[in-house]
Formats: sequence, C-alpha cells, structure tokens
Amino acid sequence: MGTIKVMDEILANKIAAGEVVERCLNVVKELVENSIDAGSTEIKINLIDSGTKKIVVSDNGIGMNKEDAITSFSRHATSKLKDLDDLFNIGTLGFRGEALPSIASVSNVFLQTSKDGVGTSISLNGGVIESVENSDLSVGTTIEVRDLFYNTPVRLKYLKNLYTELALIIEYVNKMALSYPSIRFVLTNNDKELLNTSGDGNLLKVIYAVYGIDVTKKMIEISGENDDYVISGYIGYPEIAKTSRNVITTLVNGRVIKNLDLNRCLIDCYHTYIPKDKFPMIVLNIDVDPILIDINIHPQKMDIKFSKMESLKELITKVISSKLKEILLVPHANIRDLNTIYEVEDSLSLNTINYEIDDEEVPVKETFPNLEELSFDFDNDNKITGTKTEEVVEEEKEEENEYRIKEMMPVGIVHKTYIIAENSRGMYIIDQHAAAERINYEKVLNALLKDDYKIIDLLVPIRLEYPKDEFIRIKEHMDILKSIGISLEEFGDNTFIVRSHPTWFFEGYEREAIEKIIAITLEKGEFDKEKFIYKTASTMACKMSIKANDYLDLSSAKILLDNLRGCDNPFTCPHGRPTIITYSNYDLERLFKRAMN
Repeated sequence: MGTIKVMDEILANKIAAGEVVERCLNVVKELVENSIDAGSTEIKINLIDSGTKKIVVSDNGIGMNKEDAITSFSRHATSKLKDLDDLFNIGTLGFRGEALPSIASVSNVFLQTSKDGVGTSISLNGGVIESVENSDLSVGTTIEVRDLFYNTPVRLKYLKNLYTELALIIEYVNKMALSYPSIRFVLTNNDKELLNTSGDGNLLKVIYAVYGIDVTKKMIEISGENDDYVISGYIGYPEIAKTSRNVITTLVNGRVIKNLDLNRCLIDCYHTYIPKDKFPMIVLNIDVDPILIDINIHPQKMDIKFSKMESLKELITKVISSKLKEILLVPHANIRDLNTIYEVEDSLSLNTINYEIDDEEVPVKETFPNLEELSFDFDNDNKITGTKTEEVVEEEKEEENEYRIKEMMPVGIVHKTYIIAENSRGMYIIDQHAAAERINYEKVLNALLKDDYKIIDLLVPIRLEYPKDEFIRIKEHMDILKSIGISLEEFGDNTFIVRSHPTWFFEGYEREAIEKIIAITLEKGEFDKEKFIYKTASTMACKMSIKANDYLDLSSAKILLDNLRGCDNPFTCPHGRPTIITYSNYDLERLFKRAMN
C-alpha cells in the first residue's frame, strides 16, 4: 500500500484554518465580507468577550436555500467563481470558498438563513454537520460562531488579551464602514454598542461615527480620475495628523487593503506639511477595472498588486497636492508672550521652555564614562605632559563630592544655539538644547520612577476623543498611565477626561504632553513598562527643552549650566549626542602656537 494518502476533509480544513483563521478578527472579517457579497444593507456584529466566546454576524442579504447552505461548508465551495476567467475579473470580496469550512473546523457553528421565505438552520461541531432543520428566519443570514479554537488549544493559547482582540475587530469594522457608507454597520461587545452607522451613503457621517467631531470638521473631500483609475474620499488637514499610520484607510473597489507603495505615496503628498513621525488622516477609495489588479496574492486578501502603479501615484499626487494648495492651512497659533523671553531664568529653575519633537532617536543606555573618554582635558596649563598637579587633584577631589564638572561661567552665545563658557581649565562649548534635554530627562525620569509622584488638579478638565479601537487599547493601559500621574476617566463614547496631571508638565502644553504619552502606549509590539517609562522621559524631555535659535541671555545660560553640572550624566543628551565639548588651556595655546610641544 502506498504511503501517500489524500487527507481527511476535516484535517484539511483545520490546516487551511491556520492560514485563514488566526484570531477572532479573521472570523469577523470573513463573515462580514460574505454578508457584503450577499447584497446586505444592514450588518450586525455581536461579540461576547471580544469574540473569544461567541461571534454573531447577522445580515439582511439574499440568503441561501437548504442545498446551498449545506454545500457552503464544503471546502472550495463558492458562488463567486465559475471558471478560470473569473479569477482575473474578481468583483467580490470573497472567492476562495475556504472561509466557512475553515471556521467551522475550529469552532461550533450555528447557521440560520432564508431564501424565498423558506428558512434553514444548520448546526456544526468541529466541522461536522450535526443537524439540518427548518428555521423561522424570514430574511438574510445569521451565523453564530462559539468557542473558537476549542479543539486546537495551541492556537487558542496564542490569542492576545481581550483588549487587543477587540481593538483589532473594531479597527477592521471601522474601515469596512468607511468602505461601504451605504451599509449600516452595528457592532456590539457584551451588549455594549461600539459602532452604529446610518447606512445612508454619507461618508462624512461615517467618519464622524468612527473618529469623532474634531476630526470630521477638518476633513476635505477629494475626487479625480484618469484613463485607468477613479479616486474619491476625504483627506485631513495637516494639523490633525496622527502618530499611527492606521489613520490611512485605502480601499480598492470597496476592499480594504494595505499596500506599502500606496501608503508611501499618500504620506509623500504631505511632505513639508506634517512632521516625519506623523501620518495624515485619509480615507481614499480607488475604483479600477478588476483586470488591472491582482488580489489573489495572499489568503487574507489584504494586499493588492497594481498593473499601472505609476499612473495611480501620479493621479493621487496631483489631486491631493492641488487640494492642499487650495485650502488655507494656517492652524490656530499658540501665541508666545514676549514677556516669556524675560522670564527664562525663572522657567529654567523650575521647568524649561519650548517643545521640540525628536521621536526617531532612541534613548541610549545610561553610562558614566570618565572625562578622558569624552575628550575632556583638564590638565593644568603648566603641565603639558598631561600629568595633573597636586593642586588640581585636590581641587577635583573636593568637587567630586558635589559635581562632575567644575563650575563654568558663560561669556557668550553663538548662533543662538551654542553657549561659550570658561573656567580656569579652559573653554567650553555647550549645545543649549542638548543640555536642557539632559536636565529635563533626568528630572522627568526621576519623577516617573518615584512611587510618591506629585500631581496637580486641573481647573478645567482636558477632554480627549479617540477612535474606538484606540479607545479600547488605551483602556488596557489606564493603570500604567495612572501610575505616572495621568488619571483618565471615561466620559461617554470614545472619550476620556483628564482631571489631573504630574507636576513636571510644562504649563500650557499639558494636552500635547498627555496625547504624546498616550501615543507611546499605542505603539505596536509587546508593551514593556520599563521601555515605556524611559521613552516617555526621553520624549517629554525633548519636547520640554529650549531649542536652537531660542533666545537665552547669559544669566539664564548660567542657570542652565549649573543645572547641567548637577546631572548624573551631564555629558550626553538622552539620545547619545554630546552636550558639551571643551578646549583646555593647553589646546588653545597649541592652536595659536603659544605652546609648541
């Protein structure tokens, strides 16, 4: 007997499920796409415990008769492809015929469907049909998926926590609602409504339901076409750019896709309009002849190959760039009082001034190299061999107990960026932003690492509104935020209010600081509290620090240098750049040929 055998259908379906069904999101995706292909105008998704216990998708589509309902759970059974030619002209979201048998093989499924007034119900356990009966359902299809992965415990083990699973589902349903504004989407979890769109075809109303009023007011309608493509949708003002690229929603013939080249093109359209670490709010629908695209390149059908990509890029660039040039892009300015210039000294002693974003760089591990490694030369100018005199050694021992750098006196500022200072050992050049960044980094880090952090109550609470998927993710980290002094309270749908914040926040920039810290918690990857604290300290320090070209008088520079001397590591900023370089007296004399050795 031969050793090669045809696999049992149930086993084959379980293997296929490894590609098609990885998590709760995949089940929702496949069922919702089937409902859309069935011509539904209303789709309801009900979840229990983020879908891990139960997922119910109901629609008012065309439904199925008893024969089709039974056949739909057979592998490669589909009504959407008839022959090979159809594969190159796909006009539906689903077409492989793998979704239902794959889902049924790793769960318990109960289906109710109706066609021409005749209802059918089917019950399956692990892919095996247990019963087929008549049903009283009058229209559409309802599929209930229970106990997902109950018979594949290894896969169940690798599901993320409930917050993550729910956030992924919300993100997907949000994008489907944006894709099909003419379909009413209702999403609930544990009987709590998370999304409810009108289904009246108004895309702007869907944007409001997903992102809230603040974003909706700053969206601009776009449209354009060429010989190959027709594009339409909305783009956001640069001022509402976000830190997550998930705010870019791209649709091709109604299908949500993720294409790196397309996303890069959209981001490039905002070049010089937004910082490099921000992403524009965009909902872009692309209509194209199916023959020009290939969606059959991945089981999850999330990526697409375009036959005429350059033509599409040219159209997108032309339409978005021209629209950005037409509208007035002057946001409400944060007016800086001229008196601030004369209050720098007081500010530096308690806080620091100004914000500068530099998130691309990662804080380096704290090290404390000796002075020689940083090219500091503190030799006495009478000892050109590098040997320190007893007087210098004694002086350094006295200072070692208090500061690592001897007191410096500022004598000038170059290009409003570099402080020139001196002492008996030589001349110093200090980068005012890097120095202030180091001071603020240690100040914020020490505050974050303390258990007895100090907070200040706000007279007027800060209201923060987020998309539902981000709202769910933030709820997961509310305890972490509270541990550093940011106490969030739920305030209606998708909204938090902040009533207090840490005392180290710079006055006038509380909202920006809170939004940035929350954005750090939303970054992809496994959450690590230690990395979160250090990145928060680094980010806040950079934003709170005086920057290049900010006015600084000599008395304020003196305070800055004294604060720098008191740092644990005064030699580099949190990103590893030097804060200070020096020319010893001997170096200066050699430069001017006063010392020839």
